[in-house]
Amino acid sequence: MNDICCIGHITLDKIVTPKQTTYMPGGTSYYFSHGIKHLKDKDNYKLVTALAPSEYKAVEEMRSAGIQVEVLPSKKTVYFENVYGENQDNRTQRVLAKADPFTVEELKNEEARIFHLGSLLSDDFSLDVVKLLSGKGILAVDAQGYLREVRGQKVFPVDWKDKREALKYIDILKVNEHEAEVLTGYKDAKQAALQLAEWGVKEVLLTLGSLGSLIYAEGVFHQIPAYPPKEVVDATGCGDTYAMGYLYMRNKGASYEEAGCFAAAMSTIKLEKSGPFSGTEEQVWNIIRNSNLHPQVI
Repeated sequence: MNDICCIGHITLDKIVTPKQTTYMPGGTSYYFSHGIKHLKDKDNYKLVTALAPSEYKAVEEMRSAGIQVEVLPSKKTVYFENVYGENQDNRTQRVLAKADPFTVEELKNEEARIFHLGSLLSDDFSLDVVKLLSGKGILAVDAQGYLREVRGQKVFPVDWKDKREALKYIDILKVNEHEAEVLTGYKDAKQAALQLAEWGVKEVLLTLGSLGSLIYAEGVFHQIPAYPPKEVVDATGCGDTYAMGYLYMRNKGASYEEAGCFAAAMSTIKLEKSGPFSGTEEQVWNIIRNSNLHPQVI
């Protein structure tokens, strides 16, 4: 059995920033997998993805880097265009192609201690898939895709249709402040986290960009700092890096605060470069050790 199994589409990404335009693979599964391979306890990790045969090069590169990858068939590969302004928290997005959704039949034999669903679009994972995987292990979900619907090439924000039922089965949910407001109706991060917990989520991870993150679990709020980067280069994949660092540490038995700080420091290193996290575990711990910022119970 794998410790962590990430399930999600690898995408084709066109990333436009004020400084440059870059074409590269992307998606939660890509950033998660390439990030975890730089950490010490990476051997019991598996990626389950789906993409068109024309894009198998991205999978071959992962396998040659030692990542265990299972590929499910799909007619197309997801193709995203992300345009950032000077403030990297602001993003405009278009979807130029969609891949096939994941099904219960395809995933029924997967085994892991922790499953992470890297949803990119609202129909990637059905409620039946959520129910199936929650019965097999700890289920973590990134909410972002459930709140994005494609009409034509444009991405429209939508509410999560099955949220009240689905959240009962989800142990760990990662949302940013905008997603939390869409899901709950609350602008206030603490109120939003409380509502998500009331609906069934055991660990709410609420990322707040440059303001850090909030973890709500077992009735306690943990304020996690954002460690300042030397330079802001590319925010694409920072949320996926945060989720990966958090799950990696929780799997090792770390506390909520320790896992949150590790995830935040990983995200800082990732923010300083384009592409996935490529630092080391030692660099992550050095950021935490050398910072005068500390987590707080609030």
